Amino acid sequence: MSNSATGQPPSPQWEPGDQQPPWAQPTPSLPPGAQTPDWGPSAAFQSAPDYQVAAGRFDDPAPPAPYQPPYGAVVPAPTQYAPTPYPPNPYGTNPYGAPNPYAGPNPYAPSPYAPYGVDPATGLPYSDKSKVVAGLLQVFLGGFGVGRFYLGDVGIGVAQILVTFLTFGLGVLWPLIDGIVLLAGSPRDKSGRPLHP
Repeated sequence: MSNSATGQPPSPQWEPGDQQPPWAQPTPSLPPGAQTPDWGPSAAFQSAPDYQVAAGRFDDPAPPAPYQPPYGAVVPAPTQYAPTPYPPNPYGTNPYGAPNPYAGPNPYAPSPYAPYGVDPATGLPYSDKSKVVAGLLQVFLGGFGVGRFYLGDVGIGVAQILVTFLTFGLGVLWPLIDGIVLLAGSPRDKSGRPLHP
């Protein structure tokens, strides 16, 4: 049911003993002689110079520009300071630059003759071909002999292609097993060097 004059619902009537909601309770009154609080900045704060500048009360001139010599004046170049050298070591030679007397030559370190390292089991230098790449190529593209072509075994790669096509796809088992052997074993490239891991 609504009030026909304003189109708003009628306000509920509260009895004196009923508990009223917080929005319907009367506003507390101020004690006699008290003024309504002013929530703006205090007079002392308003007179402070920082407040007046922040409020834009007076315009300060722009700060002066840095010194610029007149056009055409000769300006000396800035002086370059040489770095001061470190004082000499009072204890003699540098102990960190001395070689370790207990360290021997590392047989597994890369050398110009074995850039990929040396196989610890055989002492032979590793091949530039990867064992994982060769095995995965043979497993996934072995019907075309790709893993064997990667290793340089052209004859075996061509044989795997012929067997795969002449057996109408059944010969793909040979390259699949060959790829698993390449991954699990210790294969060598066409030069006889072990593949690096």
